[in-house]
Amino acid sequence: MTTHVTIIGAGLGGLTLARVLHVNGIPSTVYEAESSPTARAQGGMLDIHDYNGQLALQAAGLMDEFRGLILEGREATRLLDRDGTVLFEKADDGTGGRPEVQRGELRQLLLDSLPAGTVRWGHKVSGTRALGEGRHEVTFADGSTVVTGLLVGADGAWSRVRPLLSTATPEYTGMSSVETYLFDADTRHPAAAKAVGDGALFALMPGKGLTAHREKGGTLHTYAMLARPQDWFANIDFTDPAAATARITAEFAGWAPELTALITDTDTAPVLRPLNALPAEHRWDRVPGVTLLGDAAHLAAPNGEGANLAMLDGAELGQALAAHPDDLETALTEYERAMFPRSTEAATEGAELYEFMFGATTPHGLLDMFTGEERGE
Repeated sequence: MTTHVTIIGAGLGGLTLARVLHVNGIPSTVYEAESSPTARAQGGMLDIHDYNGQLALQAAGLMDEFRGLILEGREATRLLDRDGTVLFEKADDGTGGRPEVQRGELRQLLLDSLPAGTVRWGHKVSGTRALGEGRHEVTFADGSTVVTGLLVGADGAWSRVRPLLSTATPEYTGMSSVETYLFDADTRHPAAAKAVGDGALFALMPGKGLTAHREKGGTLHTYAMLARPQDWFANIDFTDPAAATARITAEFAGWAPELTALITDTDTAPVLRPLNALPAEHRWDRVPGVTLLGDAAHLAAPNGEGANLAMLDGAELGQALAAHPDDLETALTEYERAMFPRSTEAATEGAELYEFMFGATTPHGLLDMFTGEERGE
């Protein structure tokens, strides 16, 4: 394959694509808006599934390195009632198939696996346009441009590449999360640490809930989930951390103090994260020389699949290009034909999961789901 692949976005999906292309001797360049790999925190824990994310890592030739990142015991799951009663608990016995790693460490693993200079930092895309015959021009915020025969948008929810293919834009799902952290929790926040346990915590009621995960070094990473309109959140001044924390905590009045401490005792300013999604059946007609992967293609409300799907997208696209080096359109068609139904299925199942988690029957609907999984149903 002689076409140089231009990838927009150095997230997990874009980097997996670059790595699989490199393994197959295909050159690529990744353009990333962030100024460096450490320009911002890379989020928390990821469970990497044996049926998608791990398949991508196998295609990338990085499974041994991946195993070195796994945090043992973090697949443990605990479901609590609002009063702190344990409704369900499952230990991590090492057979779950979804080992947990830190997102930042996984991203660095992918970065380290690429030739020097593959990622061009500080390249924020301001626009893209078609030039005809499958060629596209990308313009960056500094005024520079690049012309490519194969453009891949791996640039997330608000992709600048997507308009070349689709008029769809993400829409608010009706729910937002507020992110908090407790550091050195076993020593400084022992009651909250005990409530969370060894892995993931779910404490849910209709329309609201707390989800938390134990990360490295005794860090507890929490999302306070609230089904509220965007206008409701707009009336909270998140530039005043104390006031914002108090307002969010008020939504959990009457909950056990070891649970509300995940918000009230936060060691960081609370961060609002509205949850947006593309239509579950989002797809496009084949346009020569351009495609999308990950959230740029199929953004969904968080359901544990986003990073895994992005990585599998990247791996399968790389493999398709390697299999058809002289026929880009056949490669892109093959990739999209598999990706579209897979992402639709994941988005649909994710919406059903949210109904279990935050619908009228929770927490007992989620309890039924957990116990059914325990029985292999």
